[in-house]
Amino acid sequence: MAKSLFIAEKPSVAQEFAKALKVNMTRQDGYLEGEDTVVTWCVGHLVTMSYPEVYDEKYKKWSLATLPFLPENFLYEVIPQVKKQFKIVSSLLNRKDVTTIYVCTDSGREGEYIYRLVEQQAKVNISEKTRKRVWIDSQTEEEILRGIREAKDLSEYNALSDAAYLRAKEDYLMGINFSRLLTLKYGNAISDYLQTKYTVISVGRVMTCVLGMVVRREREIRAFVKTPFYRVIAKMQAGESVIEGEFRAVEGSEYYLSPKLYRENGFREKKDAEAFVSKLSQIQPQEAVVEAVERKTEKKNPPLLFNLAELQNECSKLFKISPDETLRTVQELYEKKLVTYPRTDARVLSTAVAKEITRNLRGLCAVPSVSGFAQQVLDEGKYRNLAKTRYVNDKQITDHYAIVPTGQGIGSLKSLPERSAKVYELISRRFLSIFYPPAVYRKISLTALIGKERFFASVRVLEDEGYLAVTRERSGNEDKNDPELLKAMSSLRKGAHLPLNGMEIREGETAPPKRYNSGSMILAMENAGQLIEDEELREQIKGSGIGTSATRADILKKLISINYISLNKKTQVLTPTQLGEMIFDVVNASIRSLLNPELTASWEKGLTYVAEGSITPEEYMTKLNGFVKTRTEAVLGNNQSYALRGCFEQVSHYYKKAPAGRSTGRRTRTASGTASRRKS
Repeated sequence: MAKSLFIAEKPSVAQEFAKALKVNMTRQDGYLEGEDTVVTWCVGHLVTMSYPEVYDEKYKKWSLATLPFLPENFLYEVIPQVKKQFKIVSSLLNRKDVTTIYVCTDSGREGEYIYRLVEQQAKVNISEKTRKRVWIDSQTEEEILRGIREAKDLSEYNALSDAAYLRAKEDYLMGINFSRLLTLKYGNAISDYLQTKYTVISVGRVMTCVLGMVVRREREIRAFVKTPFYRVIAKMQAGESVIEGEFRAVEGSEYYLSPKLYRENGFREKKDAEAFVSKLSQIQPQEAVVEAVERKTEKKNPPLLFNLAELQNECSKLFKISPDETLRTVQELYEKKLVTYPRTDARVLSTAVAKEITRNLRGLCAVPSVSGFAQQVLDEGKYRNLAKTRYVNDKQITDHYAIVPTGQGIGSLKSLPERSAKVYELISRRFLSIFYPPAVYRKISLTALIGKERFFASVRVLEDEGYLAVTRERSGNEDKNDPELLKAMSSLRKGAHLPLNGMEIREGETAPPKRYNSGSMILAMENAGQLIEDEELREQIKGSGIGTSATRADILKKLISINYISLNKKTQVLTPTQLGEMIFDVVNASIRSLLNPELTASWEKGLTYVAEGSITPEEYMTKLNGFVKTRTEAVLGNNQSYALRGCFEQVSHYYKKAPAGRSTGRRTRTASGTASRRKS
């Protein structure tokens, strides 16, 4: 009898498929089997790229003479630790009675790569098999069955597979070549300076760029010189309230464009601010005349839904947990059917999901922390026009829609760790907020004249909390209400005279750039190195960033593990280590383009073009080989050791000297996950 084989990425996912299929199956060693159905699983990656020495024994010893290493045909091998499961999966794929293969690995580039490697290494005769790709957004029974029912021929994902292979080849070639190249060329320079035994310089397409972002920001902070400035505040009496107006040297002011000012609202020297106050104090009567009053209503819409980067940023801010911990947590929620697929870049829903959104809402009615909001959305029909809002856009979805609660798996909430429960509630509140109206603020702005100089004041009060009723418990962004001040300013009219209660000089100073924290770094990576705080602007410029939603957390984790950057677990702030800064200087002096966020993002964009079919894999590989070859040759033809010594000296006094003899050259892994072995 012909059988269908379902192959999942993990054992737990395979179990969910087996349950959804509702077929009587018996457990075998590494798979489940029924009358016409077999379910098996990988355990993550089963196959990996081979070390260079597998190609030729000469590559085992690191040598400049063997670089660049650019194989025409790449070799792959089974990972020793999972050889048993590979044999099981391989035998099932090649069984004569298995005529249809359902590929159920994670629905994304990496999941596609995991399966294709297994199929390739198992030497499956694909002409004898029907291969279907199951693409799902959650592990609920309905979604699994829909994915199976609508499964497309695997060949429709060949372009995605090509991009996956190229991503691995790119990381492998850059990691192998540049790590060996720079280690052989400059590893001793670092070791000599630090007085250590040896140093392996680990280089990667993405991680080196991220290291560069952290080091550059640290150096900007060090180079920053604080500039003091002095603001002049007029205290104007309006009934029982005091309105504070700030001087600004706008057009018409005696100080307009004056070199005595730092920007338009602050004097560079305190004496000039004092002279200004003294001059205004001589004006009689001591009062301010209202020149203009502007009243307006401002609306703040609910934010877009979470993608992985936004969720990682929010969890870093609110819960002080790293992007890696956030990904692990949301992956756990996904596997418990509580939320949709986490490794997504989209922040909107699809039209199809919007039509069935009541399922999600009904499930949330059983979640105590948000049940009242979910029930209100259902009772009042707030969901009916969802498809017409900015939260639904099929064009903004590539592989998966935003992370939202499924409304299922609620029974497992009681057993969730506290952190997981908090993250689930955060996702649920963000989801529910999109069904609520904007928050409404009333803003009153005042311009007042003292002599010929203008002072400005404004008050902003929350009139209708709208969606903030849902998110405010977790957002921490409540606005302070001052009804008395609002009342006083509301009653003012042009020409009103306000007695002065004196003037005050307030000292301020310019602030240095902020260090990245783990969350803001994820956002900066998503936006090709730009740390953009404004949510709306981030969406406007969004494109392929540095790395992907699935890999960014691991990149940070690796940089920390190899001691290139440090993470303060309490604050989640990232800073470079001395070794990290030295590695930066080496790369900056030899292969500077690796530190360029825009260039790194362009490589990722190129992979996207391959996945879309816009460019061929051959075109991409030609450019990749050319890049590795030219950069390698340039380094081989130069020696920057002397110049680097000066760079190391400049950095050293910011760090305590490491104990002599401590090795910094432990065995590491390259960006592609391929081990870099130190030279013999």
